[in-house]
Amino acid sequence: MGMQSKGMLVPEFANVAFNLTDPRRVSNIVETEYGFHIIQLIEKRGDRINVRHILLRPRASEKELNEASTRMDSLYTDILADKLTFEEAATYLSVDKDTRNNKGLMVNQIYESNNFGTPKYEMQELPPEIAKVVDSLQVGQISTPFLMMKEPQQKDVIAIVKLKARTPNHRANLTDDYQALKTMVEDRKKEELLRDWVAKKQKTIYVRIAEGWQKCDFQYPGWIRE
Repeated sequence: MGMQSKGMLVPEFANVAFNLTDPRRVSNIVETEYGFHIIQLIEKRGDRINVRHILLRPRASEKELNEASTRMDSLYTDILADKLTFEEAATYLSVDKDTRNNKGLMVNQIYESNNFGTPKYEMQELPPEIAKVVDSLQVGQISTPFLMMKEPQQKDVIAIVKLKARTPNHRANLTDDYQALKTMVEDRKKEELLRDWVAKKQKTIYVRIAEGWQKCDFQYPGWIRE
């Protein structure tokens, strides 16, 4: 897996992995949201470790999926009957830890910046199963339960989604597209800073290239070849 800090791993995995001391032994079976692991230590350097693992992901049976679908049908009916709101159902009944503490609101990680994301998605950025369902919804409408694959855990789940808002095709502007524009500007600025840094280093750094690779093109031009 490469060198990892504890914070880069899910807690159940990290707690076992960081307690391993003998590379000749393996851990007991460890259960995480991704499945069941057997872990082996390769190397430990201070607060970072390198491990390898075997992962098996359990698949939900047809019976379990049918039972979950039946429960979700009942929940869908209760929401339509105003026995509880969609947001209440997501908070108290959802097993999706990524959204339940946010009343079910999905966050677009593509535009995540400084640990803050945006609830806005372009259709092609949504998981395919959700995009297909959302395409036919009206604003404020909730879907009937449907089967989807949850990434990155690769689990079959039964879901209900609600369309909170829809923005029609338009010319980008700061009011509707601030986060996306901000990300684009930041990425461009980072590329400019990197290009300027490389240009300065080219004056003082020499690179030896193995024979057979010397005629390749550089990503950043300006290197003096001898």
